[in-house]
Amino acid sequence: SPIMLQRNISGESASIKVSIEIKGFQQPVTFTCDVSSPVELIIMQALCWVHDDLNEVDIGSYILKVCGQEEVLQNKHCVGSHEYIQNCRKWDTEIKLQLLTHSVVCRDLARTNQHKAVEHVIKTVRKICFTLDGVETPAITESVKKLRRVVNLPRTKNTEVNFHTLNCIPVVVVLCGFFFSFFFSFICCTWNIPCLGIKVSNLSVVKFHPFLDLFFVYSTFFSLSSYEKYYLICSLTHNGRDLFKPVQSKKVGTYKSFFYLIKWDELIIFPIQISQLPLESVLCLTLFGILNQSSGSSPDSNKQRKGPEILGQVSLPLFDFRRVQVPKYLSLLEGGAFCTAFRNLVVFSIFFFPFFFFSLPPSSLQVDFPSLAFDIVYQIPQCAKTTVCHSIETLEKTLRERLLTILSKDNTIGLSKEDKEFLWEKRHYCHSHTSSLPKLLASAPHWDWASLPEIYSLLQLWSPLSPLAALELLDSKFADQEVRTTAVNWIEALSDDELTDFLPQFVQALKYETYLDSALVRFILARALGSIRIAHYLYWLLKDTLHDAKFGVRYEQILGAFLSVCGKGLREELEKQTRLVQLFGMVAEKVKQTSGSARQAVLQNGMECVQSFFLKNKCRLPLNPSLVAKELNIKACSFFSSNAVPLKVALINADPLGEEINVMFKVGEDLRQDMLALQMIKIMDKIWLQEGLDLRMVIFKCLSTGKDRGMVELVPASDTLRKIQVEYGVTGSFKDKPLAEWLRKYNPTEEEYEKASENFIYSCAGCCVATYVLGICDRHNDNIMLRNTGHMFHIDFGKFLGHAQMFGSFKRDRAPFVLTSDMAYVINGGEKPTIRFQLFVDLCCQAYNLIRKHANLFLNLLSLMLSSGLPELSGVQDLKYVQDALQPQTTDAEATIFFTRLIESSLGSVATKFNFFIHNLAQLRFSGLPSNDEPILSFSAKTYSLKQDGRIKQVSVFTYQKRYNPDKHYVYVVRVLREGQVEPTFVFRTFDEFQELHNKLGILFPLWKLPGFPNKMVLGRTHIKDVAAKRKVDLNSYIQSLMNSTSEVTECDLVYTFFHPLLRDDKVEGIDGIARPTVGGEVKLSISYRNSTLFIMVMHIKDLVTEDGADPNPYVKTYLLPDTHKTSKRKTKISRKTRNPTFNEMLVYSGYSMETLKQRELQLSVLSAESLRENFFLGGITLSLKDFNLSKETVNWYQLTAVPYL
Repeated sequence: SPIMLQRNISGESASIKVSIEIKGFQQPVTFTCDVSSPVELIIMQALCWVHDDLNEVDIGSYILKVCGQEEVLQNKHCVGSHEYIQNCRKWDTEIKLQLLTHSVVCRDLARTNQHKAVEHVIKTVRKICFTLDGVETPAITESVKKLRRVVNLPRTKNTEVNFHTLNCIPVVVVLCGFFFSFFFSFICCTWNIPCLGIKVSNLSVVKFHPFLDLFFVYSTFFSLSSYEKYYLICSLTHNGRDLFKPVQSKKVGTYKSFFYLIKWDELIIFPIQISQLPLESVLCLTLFGILNQSSGSSPDSNKQRKGPEILGQVSLPLFDFRRVQVPKYLSLLEGGAFCTAFRNLVVFSIFFFPFFFFSLPPSSLQVDFPSLAFDIVYQIPQCAKTTVCHSIETLEKTLRERLLTILSKDNTIGLSKEDKEFLWEKRHYCHSHTSSLPKLLASAPHWDWASLPEIYSLLQLWSPLSPLAALELLDSKFADQEVRTTAVNWIEALSDDELTDFLPQFVQALKYETYLDSALVRFILARALGSIRIAHYLYWLLKDTLHDAKFGVRYEQILGAFLSVCGKGLREELEKQTRLVQLFGMVAEKVKQTSGSARQAVLQNGMECVQSFFLKNKCRLPLNPSLVAKELNIKACSFFSSNAVPLKVALINADPLGEEINVMFKVGEDLRQDMLALQMIKIMDKIWLQEGLDLRMVIFKCLSTGKDRGMVELVPASDTLRKIQVEYGVTGSFKDKPLAEWLRKYNPTEEEYEKASENFIYSCAGCCVATYVLGICDRHNDNIMLRNTGHMFHIDFGKFLGHAQMFGSFKRDRAPFVLTSDMAYVINGGEKPTIRFQLFVDLCCQAYNLIRKHANLFLNLLSLMLSSGLPELSGVQDLKYVQDALQPQTTDAEATIFFTRLIESSLGSVATKFNFFIHNLAQLRFSGLPSNDEPILSFSAKTYSLKQDGRIKQVSVFTYQKRYNPDKHYVYVVRVLREGQVEPTFVFRTFDEFQELHNKLGILFPLWKLPGFPNKMVLGRTHIKDVAAKRKVDLNSYIQSLMNSTSEVTECDLVYTFFHPLLRDDKVEGIDGIARPTVGGEVKLSISYRNSTLFIMVMHIKDLVTEDGADPNPYVKTYLLPDTHKTSKRKTKISRKTRNPTFNEMLVYSGYSMETLKQRELQLSVLSAESLRENFFLGGITLSLKDFNLSKETVNWYQLTAVPYL
């Protein structure tokens, strides 16, 4: 079972209840233990039920298996650190384990017949070392150690896993070569030519070229008759950039031989010496076609024919994996290349480009280098010996500050050319800032042969990076083999569980390897052979990349290498999974193509075919290798009624103690972006947990199993917000109580509901931060879900990194993230703000600041995915979105203020609710029109129609009235006269209710021209008589225009519901009295001092008291006393109608020395802002600043009292 370490900041120990199945016992053994207890201790407690004397029992031979999964707890770890245990605690489900011995554990995936062969290899290496005077080099020791781990050979009493058999061969060869060169130096003679940087051997060399290290190809189909001329752009690149300006060939036409050919017969000379080329130099050739203006046969003949079109591309390293200049070779692959070498200048000639129309691939390209009598060999330069390190403190102040500013940046994104030049110039002052190495290497001005000694010296002297920081060195910016090999050496410290988390990025980084025989390829394959979980996910990640147009061949070769060494058992298991996925894919395609009631019959027939697969096989799930299914539960299988029509697949667990397995299978949608978004959210959750912040995130699995298809784990006991809200009518998204009442239905006791509400607060905070940082868009109530335990989570990540869904020319996602009033209702525990909302704000800000500290990690992970082909992650601008979202240059306090404003903006966004409402309307085609009992206006419990109430003859806004409950506002009296009535009726509506009517009419009748609605914005106060009088006239004009429009609008249910008399219209509302408040409550402040500036952050206030019981409009005012002229006055914004306001606003006092502040007092007053009378006092405090240690931040709650105030 994966391990996930979780920091316990509370210091309190938690207990869990475990249930253990033991052979021979009819009932499971149940007891309580501490989460910090080692698994071995749990095993001992379980064995006490079986054996009287544990001294005679080998406890180490026992394990605890997870019921329902092929997964065991790790004996040396504490029980609470396992992912399975943490999930059980999160869902409050029973922890079910099974006590077994090692001998009965399923080993069907283990490689067989490996031990004897490996023992023989190790004995042979030992004999060679003994023969060579008993010498054992460190490289041999390390290789043998890895080899032992790969097949679990005993090294001491313990067993380990990891490998590479072939690693032993080169290190032994090196040792033998040392002895041979010492005793038989006349056998081999080499010399160097410094001016060329090459090594020439006089020995005959067998030219053997493995297919793994040739080149990769991309090309496109094109019609020969559509183009009249062709030319090539030829370039040499390194680190993904051109070494100089690309060279263009001449433009030529075609001629017919056996086939149609393009013949250049042209010599291309690059203006660079071979001795100056980096080892990883890549020759890139791009074929362009000039459109035939007279041709009309092009499949795209209607488009404008302007510039040339790219028809194909091919790339090829100039040196092979042995560092020898690539010899003559003709590729039969599409757009293949054919190269040799010349001595001083890079010269090649282009011959022809034949077209094959009878089979794929349709073309190949022949490129020749002039033949030589000798090989050109790249000589790796030695490290410079004069490198020195300096302390950054020895720099002048201005230079030091500039350097520290550059080093503080999270990534190379945004580094200017001047910054890079300055950074490289001061590289010897940066050794104490270990994490700056990627920035330094990215700032290196040149990577030619002459520049490498200095770069390699820097690399050699640098302190090792952490594995996650070293990930950046696998990006496309760093092609150099020494750099990448060093990075892999540092990354090897990653645990298997950590490597699994970052495996997609490692697979993408394979694209940036110049050669397949590289340290990264060996590392990934080695770790895959040591872990079933890594091997499983590596297979599916490689399988998913086979359709990559540019790199599919490369991934096919790596996949072939993996399958050839992974062992027969695992290979057969992966073949079964592949077959199962193919069967599900065929069923899903047929169901999707069928319409109406026939879908169910097609699904039934398809699932019966899949069931026949299970007659011969049990199969592990591609989503999770620890889940084994033995058959389908066909009756429980169904499909979802969304556009993609995904399948709901129910599988019966092969473990009789396990529960049913439910997954979704999709076709027609690219799930790679969902995988990436979920991976980022999972990494965020782990960061929070490691810092002791458990936001109770729902992390479900998603796997792309091929082009536009894949599997998604279904979270049990959960519903979409839409489904919950429409239980309260199509306008349920405008109501505040649906979520709370839905949770209450599943958590009837007060204790259960309180726990569910707490889960909601924490998980909602995590969702807000995660979706904002990742720019998750297209958020509506059908892709936000709620579990009946209160855990909220998001699904369907088709839009991210700020690529919002558009509605015409407007973004549908206008709020920073989804936080609606019905969510706030659950958070507050009611309609009014409470201290629970302050907890929510604190959780959001804490989570946000923790992610900001790891900004570089997320930028690196996303950067490594730039070449994955995701349409919304294709360039630096997409990375810039995340960088900007994380506010890299702000302090934690400033970031807290920033995110608090985002919360206020999201909560105040009406656009989100209307977005939800639009989605509800869009879904009506699946569920039918709403009945008359379902409300369509937020203030009306039911929907009314012309048929029920009678036709309206006249309607007008008669007058307006002032109201004071719950706060001061105006209502407008509407006179309504219907056919058959002598006396009119009067209804009372607010301005906001008129606006709701107008907005919803616009949604229902988007093609009708509705009358313009009065502007809501006014200068000055809103709730005053002059504004009400003007609005009365404007609203009456609006109503008259509306009722004179087409009958489709005037007779709709929405209009008749608006004018229907409500119960409140019959009540007479009085005016609340105004009384002086009493004092009470507490204020939370953060006080700090830096750079001659005092920072007062007003965070929260709780439990304010008013004498009349009405909610105040609190704000905070501060002074630094003494202050006779009141120049130190600072104020926060006003928070409306709440006893528990959240401000998170910074009040700043600049230009004060520490000595001056120690003679001052901070006076803080809390007042309520009133429209019709003087603002009244709610409480205050006076703090003597001499009592504070201003050199560090102080965060505390302070009791409000009736102190005098200015």
